[in-house]
Amino acid sequence: MRIETRGQEIEVTPAMHEYVQTRFARLGRHFDQPMEVRTLLVVDKPEHRAEATVSFAGRTLHADASGVDMYAAIDLLSDKLDRLLAKHKGKQVDAHRRAESAARSGDFA
Repeated sequence: MRIETRGQEIEVTPAMHEYVQTRFARLGRHFDQPMEVRTLLVVDKPEHRAEATVSFAGRTLHADASGVDMYAAIDLLSDKLDRLLAKHKGKQVDAHRRAESAARSGDFA
């Protein structure tokens, strides 16, 4: 998984970059395919915002989160992305099961 982190109105420190890497590392457990994550960290006084775009296998998912500090925003964002990827994976599994069920019963409508 490739993670790119940029900052807008904020300098991305090595500690922030490392924190993003560790929080988003768990996203790779959903798919075996290579993923690319682009993260944008923005300061809109007084709130901090984190946005991410995840690209994999021709799909793109986007999420954003706001928090009182940047680390809280990154935590919320990683949780949102985790739920989005789990939901997407569930949809793929359901579609596969529906197709398998139709093939077994002979219903090809």
